[in-house]
Amino acid sequence: MGAPSALPLLLLFACCWAPGGANLSQDDSQPWTSDETVVAGGTVVLKCQVKEHEDSSLQWSNPAQQTLYFGEKRALRDNRIQLVRSTPHELSISISNVALADEGEYTCSIFTMPVRTAKSLVTVLGIPQKPIITGYKSSLREKDTTTLNCQSSGSKPAAQLTWRKGDQELHGEPTRVQEDPNGKTFTVSSSVTFQVTQEDDGADIVCSVNHESLKGADRSTSQRIEVLYKPTAKIRPDPPHPREGQKLLLHCEGRGNPVPQQYLWEKEGSVPPLKMTQDSALIFPFLNKSDSGTYGCTATSNMGSYKAYYTLNVNDPSPVPSSSSTYHAIIGGIVAFIVFLLLILLIFLGHYLIRHKGTYLTHEAKGSDDAPDADTAIINAEGGQSGGDDKKEYFI
Repeated sequence: MGAPSALPLLLLFACCWAPGGANLSQDDSQPWTSDETVVAGGTVVLKCQVKEHEDSSLQWSNPAQQTLYFGEKRALRDNRIQLVRSTPHELSISISNVALADEGEYTCSIFTMPVRTAKSLVTVLGIPQKPIITGYKSSLREKDTTTLNCQSSGSKPAAQLTWRKGDQELHGEPTRVQEDPNGKTFTVSSSVTFQVTQEDDGADIVCSVNHESLKGADRSTSQRIEVLYKPTAKIRPDPPHPREGQKLLLHCEGRGNPVPQQYLWEKEGSVPPLKMTQDSALIFPFLNKSDSGTYGCTATSNMGSYKAYYTLNVNDPSPVPSSSSTYHAIIGGIVAFIVFLLLILLIFLGHYLIRHKGTYLTHEAKGSDDAPDADTAIINAEGGQSGGDDKKEYFI
């Protein structure tokens, strides 16, 4: 009874101590692949490898278990699917222009005994569409509150929406997600509510989509808003320091949306008003001391009015030293200094020439007076003959 009961243990021991080559052969015949992620419209490469093929070919099948390639032979008539590499140890294929319907589990098989398979999960990312902003209808008034809505469809997985005003982030409501009718992609939406100020006039409100399929690329939409606000004004004199006898223009510079269209000029203590016009300047053709006083400019638009003041003090007609006269004085001083240096240089040059005036004897002067010609006089001078008085020539 003991021997038969020990037989299973002996068989198990024999299996455990079997040559390692048998187990390695079984493992080496197992193909392997990897999961892939691709953006819709892109290209994905499916690669299947095996170490020991056992004289059998590799095969790729789609999620519907349709054979795509058996070795180097095409099985499915789909021009998007192409052979990349086919060897006894590898079968690689590519699928171009990938659609959402291509997502799923692809199978690599090798027909050994038994048949061995490996799975590759292909995930297709749906690219979100450019967002659309709604809710802005017309110009807003200062301190109004407005709500803008943003929506984007076609993302997979669901995208996220963010808001900003210029470089400033706006905190909108959390992104809402709704599944599209195709059952694969999603539509996302978000809203933002804020109060406008005059600084928001001309500002761009931007809604951006964040999604892994964009790979950092910007996909956003902007809405420029217009804000109506009351006018402001200030008075600028031209020239800045008016003097008696000059022409003066007082410019009333109005700002607002809309821009002020009417300006009313007044002088305190003067009735009636000086001027009402669409021109913002008050002109004094010839200033007098009597023009001194406080002037007011009222800038008016359909959003309201604003009054600015300026106190005019008419100065004496004597000119104020200008920076140009100082500049000319500096130039004159430089020129005078250069002339002075030239005079000093001429004096030194004349003194030098006078001190170096010399007395020189020519060869003719050293010869005898009774020499018949110049050559004889030179020979006599070189021979040490002394004649009458030396002839001298002076060179300066």
